[in-house]
Amino acid sequence: MSETDDVRALMEADRWIDRVRSQKTHLPELNELSSLEGQLRQLLKDLHEAELVVAPVKSEYEGVARESAHLKDRARDLDARLSSSTANARELTAIQGELTHVRELLAANEDRELELLMQVEPLDERVVAIKATAQPAASRRGELIDLIAQLRATLDDELVALRESRTATAAPLSAPLLARYEAALKHSGTSGAAQVIDGRCDGCRIALSPLDYDRFKSLAPDTLMDCPECGRLLLP
Repeated sequence: MSETDDVRALMEADRWIDRVRSQKTHLPELNELSSLEGQLRQLLKDLHEAELVVAPVKSEYEGVARESAHLKDRARDLDARLSSSTANARELTAIQGELTHVRELLAANEDRELELLMQVEPLDERVVAIKATAQPAASRRGELIDLIAQLRATLDDELVALRESRTATAAPLSAPLLARYEAALKHSGTSGAAQVIDGRCDGCRIALSPLDYDRFKSLAPDTLMDCPECGRLLLP
């Protein structure tokens, strides 16, 4: 196997490592998670707004409901006193007057209670609807977080194996050639070599000048030149 072939094998190993590394940040599940979290943030905002609207109405409704209950109790007490009272006519008239007043207050209070209830119900339904929409989205978010963690762990294991294999792949290269390759790899970040296809470096995608291309074609076997643009070792 020639040194050119050894460099080609190392290039493919590094390109494969780069693809797997890139997968970790480009999982389809990450896009879904990002979209889902945006949806959940909007739902949370909607929920807070809905709760802010319903809170004062519900508070007033509950206060009016308590007052209605109090008035009903008072009306029952007064009615019972009238039914069982042996008081004189003046006292009975006073009780009857208070009972009439309490019933008038109760009627007005119950009208207000009904009015508030009609306001509270759709507002409460809005809060319930938002929570119902958020629940499956929140569950799916949890599933995605677990799935992404599992996929990344699998990719990490694959990267460990690929890097171990790369060490063996790099071993046959001479020290000077490996040093050139590693320097180019450090500069490019993906691989230290690239193929020339149709006069272009397939690493940086830039066409060689006619002079550089002629020089590349005239090189002796296993003699490698650097790409003038990206510094990768150019392979035929």
